Amino acid sequence: MRKLATAALLTALTLPAFAAEFITIGTGGVTGTYYPTGGAICRLVNQYKKETKIRCSVESTGGSVYNINTIKNGELDFGIAQSDVVYQASKGTGKYKGEPVKKLKSVMAIYPELLTLVARKDANINKLSDVKGKRINLGNPGSGNEATALDLFKYSNIKKSDLALAGALKASEMPDALRDNKIDAYFYMVGHPTANIKDASNSVDVKIVPLEGKNVDELIKTHPYFAKADVPGGMYKGNDKPTPTFGVKAVLVTSDDVSEKAVYTVVKAILENFDTFKKLHPAYSNITKKSLLDGLSAPLHEGAKKYFKEAGIL
Repeated sequence: MRKLATAALLTALTLPAFAAEFITIGTGGVTGTYYPTGGAICRLVNQYKKETKIRCSVESTGGSVYNINTIKNGELDFGIAQSDVVYQASKGTGKYKGEPVKKLKSVMAIYPELLTLVARKDANINKLSDVKGKRINLGNPGSGNEATALDLFKYSNIKKSDLALAGALKASEMPDALRDNKIDAYFYMVGHPTANIKDASNSVDVKIVPLEGKNVDELIKTHPYFAKADVPGGMYKGNDKPTPTFGVKAVLVTSDDVSEKAVYTVVKAILENFDTFKKLHPAYSNITKKSLLDGLSAPLHEGAKKYFKEAGIL
């Protein structure tokens, strides 16, 4: 894997060559929730590096689809991805039609992610159909963000060509583009609260647009990995009431090729420090040890299975 050069250098300086195992977690943009989640996991894993000889590092990436493809190619050991994208990759549907990623394995489902439409107040986007004729950022190509927005469009009789602009900015670029009036709104599949939307709402008046109706009901009925939820009120300036939408789970995934020891160590580090972990980001406040097994749409890795069984959760 791609850490070999670094591993060789560090082991030559500090440890016998056989002693250390280096793992990298692919995340997303630095202002989203994936990046601090990867950092939180690595912090807990690295507390035990003297005993386990496992060193964890985090990488900012293009998100769900990128992470799964990179794991498939053996360039990343772990990645965080939306449960709908994990489902498609595991079953060979959607973006992965006819090409299932058979080696893809789940480690745990971490927290809920909600599809959030963040609009400038002066753009007068009060419901989904109002995006027609507007400049809307769907997400960078290959992100779960873009995939989910396009799924919603399909069930809502909206085409990309209906938009004045179908943007492909990365998550980290979206708040500035909204503030600078380069876009009218952006979709973001994310755990709340997020610094990304806080940045946007602190620099321009924004509205979190409700995503509800028969179109959303039909989408959820056809895609069982989606579920209704609300973006809580009071998290972002000017948005004091809960806003209905739907979402998925953020899932930590890995490959069959990653050692049972590495996966076991990651799960153990999180579960044995669960109260500490929950305090590392507000998006984790309502998760439970049992909820880590909800919404998994790829088989559980043997290393994860081993620890969950030992802990009496599975």
